[in-house]
Amino acid sequence: MFKKILIANRGEIACRVIRTARAMGIATVAVYSDADARSPHVMLADESVRLGPAPAAESYLKAELILLAARETGADAIHPGYGFLSERESFARACAEAGIAFIGPPPNAIAAMGDKIESKKLAKQAGVNVVPGFLGEIADTEHAVRIAGEIGYPVMMKASAGGGGKGMRLAWSEADVREGFEATKREGLASFGDDRVFIEKFIQDPRHIEIQVLGDQHGKVLYLGERECSVQRRHQKVVEEAPSPFVTPAMRRAMGEQAVALARAVGYYSAGTVELIVSGADPTGESFYFLEMNTRLQVEHPVTEEITGLDLVEQMIRVAAGEPLSIEQDDVRLNGWSVETRVYAEDPYRGFLPSIGRLVRYQAPEPVADEAGRVRVDDGVAEGGEVSMFYDPMIAKLVTWAPTREGAIDAQVAALDGFRIEGPGTNLDFLSALMQHPRFRDGALTTGFIAEEYPEGFHGAPAEPELLRILAAVAAFVATAEADRARRIDGQLGRRLPPPGEWQVRIGGEDRHVVVDTDAVTVDGVGVELEMEYTPGDRIVTVEAPEALTIRLARTRGGWRLSTRGAAHEVRVVPGHAGALTRHMIEKVAPDLSRFLIAPMPGLLVRLDVGEGDRVEAGQALAVVEAMKMENILRAAKSGTVKAVSARTGDSLAVDAVILELE
Repeated sequence: MFKKILIANRGEIACRVIRTARAMGIATVAVYSDADARSPHVMLADESVRLGPAPAAESYLKAELILLAARETGADAIHPGYGFLSERESFARACAEAGIAFIGPPPNAIAAMGDKIESKKLAKQAGVNVVPGFLGEIADTEHAVRIAGEIGYPVMMKASAGGGGKGMRLAWSEADVREGFEATKREGLASFGDDRVFIEKFIQDPRHIEIQVLGDQHGKVLYLGERECSVQRRHQKVVEEAPSPFVTPAMRRAMGEQAVALARAVGYYSAGTVELIVSGADPTGESFYFLEMNTRLQVEHPVTEEITGLDLVEQMIRVAAGEPLSIEQDDVRLNGWSVETRVYAEDPYRGFLPSIGRLVRYQAPEPVADEAGRVRVDDGVAEGGEVSMFYDPMIAKLVTWAPTREGAIDAQVAALDGFRIEGPGTNLDFLSALMQHPRFRDGALTTGFIAEEYPEGFHGAPAEPELLRILAAVAAFVATAEADRARRIDGQLGRRLPPPGEWQVRIGGEDRHVVVDTDAVTVDGVGVELEMEYTPGDRIVTVEAPEALTIRLARTRGGWRLSTRGAAHEVRVVPGHAGALTRHMIEKVAPDLSRFLIAPMPGLLVRLDVGEGDRVEAGQALAVVEAMKMENILRAAKSGTVKAVSARTGDSLAVDAVILELE
């Protein structure tokens, strides 16, 4: 067994590998960029080595620096995590040449499966179902248009070396191909150093199912069941679960056997994932097709661990050390249900724009581990740390397990409310809303779920009238406690006045009359048996009755923002005697900014398609901003003529920076 492992990664996956290595009695080495010098994975490891500046291309993607760090620290193995160098054949081969074990598959398997074009050819030869498409070289946009027309719309354009949702564009028409082909090439080149693109038929009502495989160096390959990853946004997974509510035992066996056949065909060992697309319109479940094989540990591996009881990182380490797998296919048992959600630094109320900045507060829900259910948080951040524009915006992974799917989902709702994150915006409300959505709970999923259910964007989960009544009572209770504190401080030199207990609370577009006294709280004359504790300054409020709730609390100019059960509720609270006067207040009208093209997030201006004097039409693509490794097309909000251009290609833009102005 290895004595020391270097983890060639950062964030939560680096922490994840370090924990397992430590449990196995193996020393660890962390590597870091300047942006990560004080990150948790650096503190958690036994040793650490600086790689270079913040950009990944100057640090985590520098294979020679990582190998140098391994040699200098005496590490006899390297675990690549996911992303970065994890699927680089050249890196795995360089490790072997340096006499350092690569904790992953052999280089030839990485090469075979890392090229999406070649991997589909190999899959077809191995008897695996493949999606109809064009797997040759595509010369240019005109060639892409001809191919897409021959396949038949809709089609998916994919970077050959892509992954993680990057380098993918769905095209419903020739116009989509013309607009997206070059962007797909650029994303592939920027993220993976390969601008080749292939085109394949887009499967209608698609469900994304993946099979976890595990093999050793002695010829044994197993499949560990499936994960469903259909809930995606911009081809990036948001929710994963195991097993799938759609897959039958017969489907699981057929998919698993094809996945194993493909792994054997390329001499695969270690952990890997065969991704499949399944037509949800086919009730037999037989229409499943090979998408790609990820020759690494997946972000969503914890849900497989939760239902199988296996530590996949431990298995990878043991396989890399030459140990045979200690289990057979018949030993693989799927127990209960597990769900994972990805907590991202993004604002779902503003079109999921990336959000960066310092984590002023970070507190995860308490872990739970018992027979009734489990709550697990895999993270790699700490309070005071920074979510940087240089890396993926994931803050944490929340994983729950229960004997039933419904139980695992309910545990997600409760745990999501338990996060305490201040600084960057997060998608906590959105994740909670997904968990409560009737269609999700029914398991009627496709990869278009989010686009179909939130066509106008996300505005918070619907709130039942009873919940709004409870929140109105909570807001008034908090206002009374705050007023009591203010009066106690202000009245130290004179008599102490009782706090106000009568309030007008505006929530959900309605005004409610709320009275708080020592015995009870009434909302519009109806009593609410409110059991809660609040100390002025608290940012988390726990309500025991009439309904168990965990509420995140933020002060606003007119009251509070109460976030719970998948929605942020803006609540205005004014003393009762002033309530009648609020109707006379003049509402502030937001200025019309439609003549400006404004950067909606911090990022790099990689393309500007117009100049001063150019005529543009509403909806026309004007610029492309790259943020968090993704390209975002900015379009004109109205028709007009470009009056002035304030930014140039290559500029780093701050949020709300003006790029150009129309007449």
